[in-house]
Amino acid sequence: MMKIYSTLIIMGLGLPSTVFAQDSLEKALQMPITKTRVGATFKSPKLINIQTNETIFKNELDFRVDHRFGDIAGQSGGIKNFFGLDQSTDVRIGFEYGISDDLSVGIARSKGAGPATQLYEGNLKYRLLRQTSDEKMPISITLFGSTTISAVKASIDPASAIAYRDFQDRIVYVVQGVIARKFSPDFSMLIMPSYVHRNFTVFGDQNDLFALSVGGRIKITKRMAFVADYTLPFRDDNKKAYLENLWGNKYYNTLGAGLEFETGGHIFHLNFTNATAIQESQFITDTNTSWTKGQYRWGFSIARRFSFDKKKDKAQ
Repeated sequence: MMKIYSTLIIMGLGLPSTVFAQDSLEKALQMPITKTRVGATFKSPKLINIQTNETIFKNELDFRVDHRFGDIAGQSGGIKNFFGLDQSTDVRIGFEYGISDDLSVGIARSKGAGPATQLYEGNLKYRLLRQTSDEKMPISITLFGSTTISAVKASIDPASAIAYRDFQDRIVYVVQGVIARKFSPDFSMLIMPSYVHRNFTVFGDQNDLFALSVGGRIKITKRMAFVADYTLPFRDDNKKAYLENLWGNKYYNTLGAGLEFETGGHIFHLNFTNATAIQESQFITDTNTSWTKGQYRWGFSIARRFSFDKKKDKAQ
């Protein structure tokens, strides 16, 4: 009997330590929850018309070419100009360099659409916040700013949009805040408020203009995705009506949709949009073409990334 009691006492004393050891083992085997930053919300710094939250990595150079053709349909489209392919409304060539993973700088030259042409652009892009996998930071926020200067010869017509009196009249400033979220590996969205300031406009137009853009990316295959964006400028109704009556050109919101192809070091976009201009300084303020009138066009963009990081080159 004493042996039985002794055995039970020993088992009772040993049980808590056994349970404790088992709990410790289970905790040790569990994978720790770590805070990681969500990457590749979008595959490119731009969708079709608008910026994304993506920046260029440190010591990398992004070379990008954007092209817009003429109207596919409507009065200016059709077979007579091969559905717009015989015309070009705008062309932009730009370079962006990563100062750090969160800060990039860029320069660009574009043809420009409308009276103001020969556009030179300098821009900055800074990643302020980045979405994390533990949802403590559910969104990414990136700030974008650009300064654009038109080098076109000034018009002597005082009613012209390019009747520049001095150098300052040629400058347009753009400030944007990109708020983005990657909902899943296959779906990302963004919303972007914009502020555009033009030092010079035609009589009756507004120098300051606010706008709101939305955009998204839906992955179709491993290398292909559907992308789209939409921009709504907040124009003063009285000024808008005055300008439309004066010039006979209505203002429209911009809508773009297309396909994105990832081919190794290249990102290629094939898109359709009613915007004739490429740069923010123009398509936000002066889109006078409409999808419903057949005034949409083919467009494409191709981007190539070059690395100047010696460590990465050695690793490869």
